[in-house]
Amino acid sequence: MEMDFEACRRAFVARDPRFDGRIFGAVKTTGIYCRPICPARTPKPQNMTFYPTAAAAQEAGYRPCLRCRPEASPDLGAWRGTSNTVSRALALIEAGAMDTGDVDALAGRLGVGERQLRRLFRRHLGASPVSVAQTRRVLLAKQLIQETRLPMAEVAMASGFGSVRRFNETFQQLFGRPPGALRRSQKAETPAADGITVRLPYRPPYDWEAIIAFLSARAIPGVERVEATRYARTLQIDGARGVVIVTPRSDGALSAEIHFSKLEALPAVIARIRRVFDLSADPTLIGAHLSQDAALAPLVEARPGLRAPGAWDGFELAVRAILGQQITVGAARGLAAKLVDKYGEPIDAPAAVALGLTRVFPSPQRLVGEDIAALGMPRARGAALEGLARTVAADPTIFTPRADLESAITALKALPGVGEWTAQYIALRELREPDAFPQADIGLMRAMADAAGVRPTADQLLARSQAWKPWRAYAAQHLWAADPAFATAKAVPFPKKSKTDDRRAA
Repeated sequence: MEMDFEACRRAFVARDPRFDGRIFGAVKTTGIYCRPICPARTPKPQNMTFYPTAAAAQEAGYRPCLRCRPEASPDLGAWRGTSNTVSRALALIEAGAMDTGDVDALAGRLGVGERQLRRLFRRHLGASPVSVAQTRRVLLAKQLIQETRLPMAEVAMASGFGSVRRFNETFQQLFGRPPGALRRSQKAETPAADGITVRLPYRPPYDWEAIIAFLSARAIPGVERVEATRYARTLQIDGARGVVIVTPRSDGALSAEIHFSKLEALPAVIARIRRVFDLSADPTLIGAHLSQDAALAPLVEARPGLRAPGAWDGFELAVRAILGQQITVGAARGLAAKLVDKYGEPIDAPAAVALGLTRVFPSPQRLVGEDIAALGMPRARGAALEGLARTVAADPTIFTPRADLESAITALKALPGVGEWTAQYIALRELREPDAFPQADIGLMRAMADAAGVRPTADQLLARSQAWKPWRAYAAQHLWAADPAFATAKAVPFPKKSKTDDRRAA
C-alpha cells in the first residue's frame, strides 16, 4: 500500500488527531512505531517511514511505542468500501477465526483463494492475515497489562496466547523486556469487582444519545438494562455466561466493564462490544460521502457522530427480527421477554444480580422442538422460529460474513421466516455490511417523502440509494434517526411501548 510520505510527515509534525488510527510512523534509528499524536519529539525525515496499520509496522520489525500506545488508537474501518473482502476478513479475525484455523480456511469462508486474500491484505493493510491476527493479540495483551491488574498468566489466556511461555517469548522479542516490566511503569485502573475494565477508543464524534436510545427501545427485561449513561446485559459465549457494562468516557472512548469467569472469552466479548457500538466506523469519511446528497446533508450535519448499532448475536437478532414482524417495537420486546423468561438459562453472577439481570438469551439448541407459538403469536411464526433454531443449531456459522453482500442475503433468505427486509437488517447489524439497505422499510420511504408527502416505492428508493454506496447502512441509520418517534426517544431502563413501523420492530 502506497503512502504519501510528505502528507504523513506533515500529520506527524502537526500531531494531527484526524490521522490517528489511519497511519503509523516508524523510526528507523530506534525500531519503534508511533501514532501521529505521539508526544515524543518528531524524528528527522530521513529516519522515518510510514505504514497504514499497526500490523504492517510490526511485520516490518518495529515495536509499539510505550508513550503513545498504538493499541489505544481508534481501530478505524477506513479500508471499507475499498475492499469489502478485507473488511469481512478482519471481522472474522476479530471474532477469532485465526485462533482455530489458518489463512486457507479464512479465504475459503470468504469465497476467495488464499493467494488472493494475501494479496488483498498486502495491498490494503500492508501486512499478511497472520500478522494482523498476531498484532491484535499482542496489542490486546499490552492493553490488559497496562490497564488492568490481571496476573500475567491470565493476561496470556485472555489475549489468546496458547501458552504463558509463548506469551513471555513474544514480549521479550518485541519489547526487549518481560511483560511484567511494562506494568511496573504504568498505573492500572482500579479493577471492577470480579471483573476487568478496558478502554475502547473510537473516532470522534460519537452520538451516544442516539445509540443508547436505539438499544433502550429494544431492551429485554432480565437480559438488558439501559440507562442514560450506562448499558448492561448478560452474554453467553461458548457456554460461559457473563455480564458486560458499557459507559461513555470523556476522552474519545467507551469504558467496558467485563465480568466473565472464562478469560479465554475476553477477545470475543470485546469484539462484540466493538460491533454493537460500531467503534470501527470513521464518521468523518462516511459523513463526507453521504453529505453529497442534498437530502442527507442536513441529517449528517445534525448528527455527525451517528453510528449503525450492531448485534450481540446473529441468532438472537434473527429471532427478534422474526418476532417483530408486523407488530410494534414494544410488542416485539414483550414477546422476546416471554421467550427469555420461558427458555432463557438463569444467571446468578454477582454483577448480574446487582443489576437485576436474571437470564441469558436462549441458545438455538434450547429452542429446538419447542412450541414457541404458545407464547402468543401466529402458529406459522412460532414454527419459523423453531425451524430457525434447528437450522442454526446444525450450522453455527450461518451468521458470519460471506464472499459478498449478495451471497450473504441469499443465504439469509434461505432461513425459515427470513425475507428480503429481515435479511438486509441482519446483514446490516450482525454481518456489519456497510452497504446493506432494507429498501422496503416503511420508515425509510416515509423519511424520503417529497414536499407533497408522496413516498417513493421500494424500487425508487433502491435506485436513489445507489449514490450512497458503499455506506447505505449509515444512510439508513440517518433516515431512521430523522423519524420523530426515534428523535424523541429517551434512554430509560425499560421504556414504554413506542409505535413505529412494523418492519422495524426488531
